[in-house]
Amino acid sequence: MATAPSRATSAKKPAAANAVQNPAEKPAEKPAQTTAEAAPSPRFPQVSKDKIRQTFENGEYPYEGKLGRRDYEKQKAQLQAELLKVQKWVGETGQQFVLLFEGRDAAGKGGTIKRFMEHLNPREARVVALNKPTDAERGQWFFQRYVSHLPTKGEMVFYDRSWYNRAGVERVMGFCSPNEYLEFMRQTPEYERMLSRTGIRLYKYWFSVTREEQKRRFDSRKDDPLKRWKLSPVDVASLNKWDDYTEAKEAMFFYTDTADAPWTIVKSNDKKRARLECMRHFLSTIEYPDKDKSVACAPDPLIIGQASQVIHGSEHILGASLHPDHRRT
Repeated sequence: MATAPSRATSAKKPAAANAVQNPAEKPAEKPAQTTAEAAPSPRFPQVSKDKIRQTFENGEYPYEGKLGRRDYEKQKAQLQAELLKVQKWVGETGQQFVLLFEGRDAAGKGGTIKRFMEHLNPREARVVALNKPTDAERGQWFFQRYVSHLPTKGEMVFYDRSWYNRAGVERVMGFCSPNEYLEFMRQTPEYERMLSRTGIRLYKYWFSVTREEQKRRFDSRKDDPLKRWKLSPVDVASLNKWDDYTEAKEAMFFYTDTADAPWTIVKSNDKKRARLECMRHFLSTIEYPDKDKSVACAPDPLIIGQASQVIHGSEHILGASLHPDHRRT
């Protein structure tokens, strides 16, 4: 029987310290910030650590009402002005940024990317949204078609779904073999470590939506002729595989949430809040010229979290890391 991939640890330690550990014996290492540490936010001084922990452990959405349009538009304009400063700095200094947007179907990934891109120069910022692989691509190394879209110096690239399709939809829907899945889990931390050491700044965002909200969005797409194209047969099938996708997500976090490439959770039941706080998180972790720290401050801790807050010692995680076809019954 194929064995589960070992839990990746930080690439910033000496090689001897990177020996594979049994996850059951040693807790997973807390990921480090990808870039500069975010400044404390003056916007949420009363939010307790217990409230934050409960919000992510319970999987509930922390707000009843949605953000108003006027407040949303005002904050969005301020954040987009900061994004333009970042893009100018990226071009002048030759930085390279890769942002991955992952999550369940209808979680709000595409809408957030649109707000990131809305005022950026498309010559220096682009979106990668790949179709299913061709016959030629299926014969290549799995990461090969994603590598060809990586940024050159001075570029920002936004992946609307990425190589993590294999960890989610391909695993759940049976589009890859058990060995292909396990090999992906082994290779991904090393692949992302290489990107980081090459100088690419990698951000991985997981958009988290509740089951009820996902169904509501699917239903709205059925009735909207301008949105029906977003609803594929795989999307519809995912409604009955909620628990399978949850298990796949937790296994993915456990093995690919590393110090070089940590996951950031974005609670996205309220799309407006999710878009703003995702942009704010990105901006808060970068030091760039003329930064307005009152705008690019730390995000709402009830909306933006870490993978460790989601998997928090799940007892089934080692078994869940196996492809379903490789488990003992």
